[in-house]
Amino acid sequence: MTTLREITHDDVLALAIGAGVLGTGGGGNTYLGRLRLERELNIQGHPCPVISADDVPDDALVCAVGTMGAPTVGVEKIMAGHEVALAVRALEKHLRQDMFAIVIGEIGGSNAIGPIVSALQLGLPVVDGDPMGRAFPELQMDTFMIYGVSPIPMALADSHENVVIFEHIQSALQAEAYARSLTIEMGGSAALVMPVMTGRDMKAAIIRDTLSLAIDIGKTVLHARETHIDPAQAIAEHTGGAVLFRGKIVDVERRTVKGFARGNMTLVGFGDGDDVMEIDFQNENLIARHNGEVVCTVPDLITIVDSEDGEPIGTESLRYGLRVAVLAMPAPDELKTPQALAVVGPSAFGYDDVIFKPLIATHS
Repeated sequence: MTTLREITHDDVLALAIGAGVLGTGGGGNTYLGRLRLERELNIQGHPCPVISADDVPDDALVCAVGTMGAPTVGVEKIMAGHEVALAVRALEKHLRQDMFAIVIGEIGGSNAIGPIVSALQLGLPVVDGDPMGRAFPELQMDTFMIYGVSPIPMALADSHENVVIFEHIQSALQAEAYARSLTIEMGGSAALVMPVMTGRDMKAAIIRDTLSLAIDIGKTVLHARETHIDPAQAIAEHTGGAVLFRGKIVDVERRTVKGFARGNMTLVGFGDGDDVMEIDFQNENLIARHNGEVVCTVPDLITIVDSEDGEPIGTESLRYGLRVAVLAMPAPDELKTPQALAVVGPSAFGYDDVIFKPLIATHS
């Protein structure tokens, strides 16, 4: 894997593709995120520095950042672009201490790109890692919360420069409920800074090198396009995953409910109308069923890509007639412990009758 030291213009397209693959349908529209990052790199006139988790001193403060809300809203209601930086500065003032670095809140979708924009605006490095290794729809669903980092203080900000700081919250679940309600009041999409933590706590819970992984996946797709090889298979081989299905989307049911894009899609195999795959999603793809049999579930990754060029397709962009490949990729080990599965396994999304059976990586 590439060892990152900076993000330049040359990395942006690969990052957008790789983050879309890891986003499993969620995390926000990567095309919009890509445009924002390219613009910010032009404004700042220099790359964004990248550091490893181990480069952060134990007693330094870092914060994870991202955007909260439904992906469909993020496309229709474009943010001003300074919201995260505003929330970070508000927390620094509240704590009377500066941040050492920015941490990506989730490596999936535009939420992998936005923190780099914010790091450039704030003049801070970004850490190569995140607490999900993918995207998840709820705040408690990351390794920081699962392994004991406090959710507070946390901050939300909107495009009108309204900022709210939560100084005391009893649990990550309560943080999710309050922040989700406030995000809806802020128009369905808001900047989120959570958690603020020491370098020591961050290093104990972060999934390392996922920013590098996203760029490597993107470069794999770009190479497949240039050499006219199957991009879906190239992604599967690079990530130790598998191509679960190839076919056409014939039905999509999608609705925005309580700040989430919820729904399901149906696909039929090329040339065989009796070969069917159904996928349920809540911002991110959760459960894949092939001819009625569950073949992949959270926390393993289920991603839809265009069958021709390997471009990842978010849940906000699903529509009838798209010809796609469905990828399955193994989740990071940090998401597959009993402690983690209680928070990010099938039962956490209401699938009490589904047992998580981890994918076996096809390479080390």
